[in-house]
Amino acid sequence: MFMGYKVAIVGATGAVGEELLKILEQRSFPISELRLLASARSVGKRLEFAGEELEVEEARPESFAGIDIAFFSAGGSVSAKLAPEAVKRGTVVIDNTSHFRLDPDVPLVVPQINSDDLEGHRGIIANPNCSTIIIDLVLAPILKKAGIKRVVLATYQAVSGAGAKAMAELDRQVKDYVAGRTSEPQVLPFASAEKHYPIAFNLIPQIDVFREDDYTKEEWKMVKETRKVLHQPDLRITATAVRVPVFRCHSIAANVETVESLEVAELKELLASAPGVTVMDDPARQVYPMPTELSGRDDVYVGRIRKDNSTENGFNLWVVGDQIRKGAALNAVEIGEELDRRGLVRVG
Repeated sequence: MFMGYKVAIVGATGAVGEELLKILEQRSFPISELRLLASARSVGKRLEFAGEELEVEEARPESFAGIDIAFFSAGGSVSAKLAPEAVKRGTVVIDNTSHFRLDPDVPLVVPQINSDDLEGHRGIIANPNCSTIIIDLVLAPILKKAGIKRVVLATYQAVSGAGAKAMAELDRQVKDYVAGRTSEPQVLPFASAEKHYPIAFNLIPQIDVFREDDYTKEEWKMVKETRKVLHQPDLRITATAVRVPVFRCHSIAANVETVESLEVAELKELLASAPGVTVMDDPARQVYPMPTELSGRDDVYVGRIRKDNSTENGFNLWVVGDQIRKGAALNAVEIGEELDRRGLVRVG
């Protein structure tokens, strides 16, 4: 009798790993055995799952013997090294890093949008970038209903997207400001950058390194991953990614130009019926999505839905989603649930 899957979490002590633990328990994912894996420095730490304390082990190739599903969230270099080793041992890998996302042989999946891409997988499924997941849940129903000519995005991304050290730095800088102390920035825009800038009471228009045409890697992720998830390789889309002094939840200002005409009321109804999306839009009562209210929520929230009066068939939208939850851990678990539903997990 099937009692559940043998599951591993790689990067179990990180923010996404800990969120995965919560969500797997909350959603009663069928687990018969859970193995927590991380780097050598985390070995021996104990984390709670379903009322039981589990000890963290070092992630090694042999750690995946007998494992059915492994959730990876320990960085691209770890995934590059260990994901193929896991697959060799019969494990299906759901990878939360950017390493495999644009590999043509690896499905890049948001289950509410393109779950059919899981069919025929070769052992590795990629979880998209957090901002990509959040905006694509809104773009997908628009694309299906009216087609999309062009998308212009500006993201307002929380410091938790840069990890625990960035969150601690924002906290410290605010406290130092209130106390009248100076605070030397060390983390943002990213730890190994030549220069660092304060994030408290500031905006930093750089997330990750600069790449092609002076766009950052984060901006290109959104462009290229959205094209792959939506099966629109020629989609006209551009993005500007900004780090803001918010602890959790990414926000996105989106300008979308459709092929077919839509009325605002029709667009609101369309989005309200889309899976994983909640419309929060009542300007007269000052109701709109905000990060402080939406941390820990599963859905992506959209408001400020209005016509762009400067162009035909244009709309402006404001989108907010918890990037650690739906933007990472929840989407990964939903991929696992869909694999289970379709019978696509190879059980050892």
